[in-house]
Amino acid sequence: MDSSTLLGITTFAYLLAAIIYIGLFVFRQEKFGSVATTVTALALLINTAGIGLRWIESHQMGIGYAPLSNMYESLVFFSWSIAVFYLGLEHKYKNRFLGAFAMPFAAAAMLLAEMKNPEIRPLVPALQSNWLIAHVVTCFIGYAAFAVASGFGLVYLLKDGKKARGTEGRFLSQLPSLRTLDDIMHKTLIIGFLWLTAGIITGAIWANSAWGTYWSWDPKETWSLITWFVYATALHARFTRGWGGSRIAWFAIVGFVSVMFTYYGVNYLLSGLHSYG
Repeated sequence: MDSSTLLGITTFAYLLAAIIYIGLFVFRQEKFGSVATTVTALALLINTAGIGLRWIESHQMGIGYAPLSNMYESLVFFSWSIAVFYLGLEHKYKNRFLGAFAMPFAAAAMLLAEMKNPEIRPLVPALQSNWLIAHVVTCFIGYAAFAVASGFGLVYLLKDGKKARGTEGRFLSQLPSLRTLDDIMHKTLIIGFLWLTAGIITGAIWANSAWGTYWSWDPKETWSLITWFVYATALHARFTRGWGGSRIAWFAIVGFVSVMFTYYGVNYLLSGLHSYG
């Protein structure tokens, strides 16, 4: 069994976990909860094994690099990061219903990965750097936090809107209170912002070693900075003006749209130094 097969199984497992979490939310069957968590944990283990095996395979081919260098590998790691981040939140807040709004992101990332070429290829010169792991890991942990925050932002807006009209219903009532959701979003955005900041810094150092300049206003660099400012604005408004609730929820959603354009859209719509990504 090779890494591509393991990661194909991972796609199915994350998709199954997402479906079970959605079933838990819709049908309110508590027995689904433990099953969903177990499937997610198993999917994460398979995901981890797939990444590790791909790393070993690259060494066997005489290339030997961390499997984080192209769109396929980054999507796989993105899924891994979302699963890790979500399971941590589930453990902390003891609410499995949130999985219906978080795990679909992991499943979607793996489905996108399945559309890419999984072939292991030699790295282009710009990627042959010790900063590769530091940059990709920091960025994608931040991206995972933002993905989860956007899901919870959607939950907040739905719950807040229904509650204002007195039509919250049994589905949304099983989710955490608005105050708790606001707290989760806030803390998640802080974590994501810190990791994104670290990702931009490590990327600048890497760029200097690869291209001789820390910043070149490449489209991906520019959009990374735009995304950073979106989240910086949200957190600044929270700390200085006390913004919270629906305002922060909208920032979480809009910010993640910017994240996805930075990560995915730039590669296909704008040409630049990061076009190999």
